[in-house]
Parts: sequence; structure tokens; C-alpha cells
Amino acid sequence: MRWQRSRCWKRWKALNEQVRAGKIRYIGVSNETPYGVMRYLHLAEKHELPRMVSIQNPYSLLNRSFEIGLAEISQFEGVELLAYSSLAFGTLSGKYLNGAQPAGARNTLFSRFTRYSSPQAQRAIAEYVALAKKHGLDPSQMALAFVRQQPFVASTLLGATTLEQLKTNIDSFNLTLNEEVLQQLEDIHSRFTIPAP
Repeated sequence: MRWQRSRCWKRWKALNEQVRAGKIRYIGVSNETPYGVMRYLHLAEKHELPRMVSIQNPYSLLNRSFEIGLAEISQFEGVELLAYSSLAFGTLSGKYLNGAQPAGARNTLFSRFTRYSSPQAQRAIAEYVALAKKHGLDPSQMALAFVRQQPFVASTLLGATTLEQLKTNIDSFNLTLNEEVLQQLEDIHSRFTIPAP
């Protein structure tokens, strides 16, 4: 739900009724702004409504906009991130580098998804993939492990087209990135702070 004064108030009250009836356990929001999250929390406190427990927003090595405002709210208010698009439409696997268009792949089938195809994003992806290979890591698993290791992340929502991709994604949960890799990821991020807003 995105913040709109009258509609959101009605939705929040309706959700409260569902919680009280035992039909839903927890409330969360998706694609929300820092202002919206704080308004919902304020309304919940003021009117004794259920507090939201999660926010579902995109978060990846290429899109770290959650860190600007929402990460702080997440940690101090206990509203944890359910990160989606953590592989940036699959681009962080490296499969689209150098103009590659693998058959059956999302960006091949749906070419209008260009958010991660800018020259700056492509340079960042190339550096992330090279870093993974330098450390003997699968690029997708490294990207997912980075997201999972953030203190404000409750869970990472996975998407896969093939069984092989699903296995790779699931196996990433056995990977913990060491401080050296994390620092090198930060070094790349400092050069490409907003490659795909």
C-alpha cells in the first residue's frame, strides 16, 4: 500500500478487523517511502491498530536506495525488509553482460525492462561479477548473500525461471561473505553509488 491519506486509513482499519478476526497475523507494506512507513506507524500507535512488521521493497547490489532512510526506520522501528529483485532482474548473474541475450531469459523476452541496462549499471555488474570470480564465488550467490547479510533484512524473495537457477539461489543461503569480500563490494558501490535508481 502506498500512502494516501483517506484510502490508507480505511485500508488500515480493514486490516485491523482481519487481524482481530484471526484471518491475518501480520501487516506489511510494499514499495513504501520513509514518510509512508512513519505515517502508518504513527496511525497504528495513535489509534491502537496493529503495527506493520515488514516492508517489501527492492534491494540489491545495484539498487541500495533502501539504505537512504528506510534502513534506519527498519532497524529502530522493527519493520524488517523483505527484499525483492535482489538479482536485479537476473543481471547480477552476469548473463546479460556484453550485450548477451540468453534464450528464454527475462530481459530477452521482455526487453522493456531496461532499469539495469544503462552503461553505468553494466560497468557495475561487470565489476561485481569479476569480484565473485576472483573469490571463486557464483555471482548470483554472492549478490544474494550480500542482501541476506544486511542487518535490516528479514528475508530475500527469490525468483527463478529454471530449476537450476532455483538451486543456485537456495544454495546462496549457505554462503556467508567474509569481511574482505564485503569491503570490496563496498569499494565497487562507492564508485557506482546509484547505477540503477
